[in-house]
Amino acid sequence: MARSGMKQGILAVVAGMLVVSTAHAGGLERSGYNIDLLFDPSDYAAEATATYVNPQRELKNVRDTNPANTNPLTGEFGGGDLSGRPNSVDDTESYWAPRIGVKAGLGDSIDCMADYSQPWGAHTNPGTNWAGANQNIETKVESDNYAVTCSYKWEMGPGIVRIIGGAFYQEVGGFKERLVQDPAVFPAPLGFSGIGRLELEDSGWGWRTGIAYEIPEYAMRASLVYNSAVDLDNLTGFIDLREVGLEKYNVHGSASMPDSLELKVQTGIAPGWLAFGSVKWTDWSQLQVVSFVPDQPAPGRFPTSLDLLYRDGWTVTGGVGHKFNDQWSGAVSLTWDRGTSQDYGTQTDTWTLGTGVSYAPTQNVELRLAGVVGILTSGSSGKVTFEGEDIGDDVSYDFDNDFVGAISTSLKVRF
Repeated sequence: MARSGMKQGILAVVAGMLVVSTAHAGGLERSGYNIDLLFDPSDYAAEATATYVNPQRELKNVRDTNPANTNPLTGEFGGGDLSGRPNSVDDTESYWAPRIGVKAGLGDSIDCMADYSQPWGAHTNPGTNWAGANQNIETKVESDNYAVTCSYKWEMGPGIVRIIGGAFYQEVGGFKERLVQDPAVFPAPLGFSGIGRLELEDSGWGWRTGIAYEIPEYAMRASLVYNSAVDLDNLTGFIDLREVGLEKYNVHGSASMPDSLELKVQTGIAPGWLAFGSVKWTDWSQLQVVSFVPDQPAPGRFPTSLDLLYRDGWTVTGGVGHKFNDQWSGAVSLTWDRGTSQDYGTQTDTWTLGTGVSYAPTQNVELRLAGVVGILTSGSSGKVTFEGEDIGDDVSYDFDNDFVGAISTSLKVRF
């Protein structure tokens, strides 16, 4: 069987593989949560990771299914007839997902880590020159997460049991722009663009708990970790309709970033070889239609909503790692992520193949490089009915299988 001498190199590259393989999962996930640094056997360790993701989703056969103009009396914002605009467009933007953490061993039984990450995010930017501009011109969501996680461990049988607990503070914000009025209806001197903007932000607290069992001699570890939801009960911001000849006014609403449960397993299977896998459930289905209402209702001030209609996400990863020598290790993995969209939106199933390498020039320094190529599977989006109301009745479109790629680099220092 594989012995503990292989542990650090292979487990390190496996940790990097799991991060980059799930960097473009469903819902609003970017890097999610990761506490692998907590298990580093050193008394003290610091790690910095940067992951670049390039999804290339292209929308085709776009049809403007609501060519009506805005009616300010009713608050219906149709955007006008866009059937003459291009019926295909590049939808997604590339992004970076950073992570930095430090870990300390406090005596023989307690380990703690503190980390910063950006677990959630989204950025679509099809622009104004397409037939679906009345649904989306640009949407961007960003997050910052600050966490502290500790574990208490003791010997049990041939291995070690850990009880894990922690808390995190999360800041979430973003905006959405879309065409809410055909600019051609305005007299030339006014020069309004017809674009409306919704902008929001809030913050909240979450917590995590879990359990793990390790047998260092065989590079074996199994962990089950639950991360709570983060309630954003005071989402505040504004709707800006000044480019429609109306006003800018404050709005409020509420939502929750999802809770998740993740099982990770890895074990030595032969000298220098390791098998690993993970299964993660994320409660994206709690984000359906997120409504926002004016702080002070008045004529010309209308409620709005972010229509997501997500279902729960499932992410499954499996792979193998190999230690070539004392300095070099490598791994390969396959990941399936179940899409969170259901006939509305573009988040279909994703399949990714990842590979990574770890180089440790000394016992205290380790460099990792991992890459992923994958397929965003095909589908279509159009009108669906949710709780008796039509969603997505403004635009319909199709999309083929599209490419997604990612690359991740990291540096770990032990002392």
